[in-house]
Amino acid sequence: MSLRRNVILPLLIAIAFSATAPAQDQAAREFTECSGCPEMVGIPAGKFVMGSPASEHGRFDNEGPQHIVSIKAFALGKYDITSEQFLAFLKATGYQPAPCNALLDMKWRSLGDGYAYPPYDEEPQKWPASCLDWKDAQAYINWLNKIVRQARPELKRNPYRLPSEAEWEYAARAGTTTSRWWGGNIGTDNANCNGCGSKWDDHELSDVDAFAPNPFGLYGMLGNVWQWTEDCWHRGYVGAPADGRAWMEKGCEKHVLRGGSWDNAPVFIRSASRTGGEANGGEFDYSSLAGFRVARDLP
Repeated sequence: MSLRRNVILPLLIAIAFSATAPAQDQAAREFTECSGCPEMVGIPAGKFVMGSPASEHGRFDNEGPQHIVSIKAFALGKYDITSEQFLAFLKATGYQPAPCNALLDMKWRSLGDGYAYPPYDEEPQKWPASCLDWKDAQAYINWLNKIVRQARPELKRNPYRLPSEAEWEYAARAGTTTSRWWGGNIGTDNANCNGCGSKWDDHELSDVDAFAPNPFGLYGMLGNVWQWTEDCWHRGYVGAPADGRAWMEKGCEKHVLRGGSWDNAPVFIRSASRTGGEANGGEFDYSSLAGFRVARDLP
């Protein structure tokens, strides 16, 4: 479904949202706002318990204390931003990300004049864009907002952004309370990690749609690549906001990453698992690369 200017976005929000929405409702919650824009999924408003209980296998101390958070309706990318989408941004702007591994000179190559190349010699278009830091994600989002506002000048503010950490976990859980949306155990072929039982495990990235979606219709929320969120990094939730907004301080240098990656053990492939990374990606080695998906404010 593509949105045109004469289509009123609030109609999407008016659809009966619930954490147990049947599959036929999910298609009605999906939209793409412009040519080349990410596919988005409307996420219902609600409350959830953020963090993990002390009894959860693999739990880290930074996942507590558990607390109730209220989430406003918003939209989240159906998939991680893909290599194809990030290359389109680089070709259009000439933006040059810093290397994610300076020793191996692993980086995106943006040469200007419409030429850009991914970090790997052969990188499928549907792989999630990785080897990206928090600032790279923000640069893509700034470009995306310019495109959308050109197409829809009635917008009064930039609608696209990174999700808050609370929004991310709420969307990843999709109404579930187990450690993963599919259950408590890692199972087989539910995600891409080092021990997830997929053909890509601890070997390479997989396409963004390689596994089944969660109950909200979101693909790849766990495993494959870590995903940047807006929040500054905190070593726990004491003092965390309860309204779903990003937890920010001026000038913070580390931001929250969620979801785990293809080379991580299953304990990291949980809805509550979290870590912090430097905004410029300086802490990440070549095997622990990060990507992102975009969120969108709804009226």
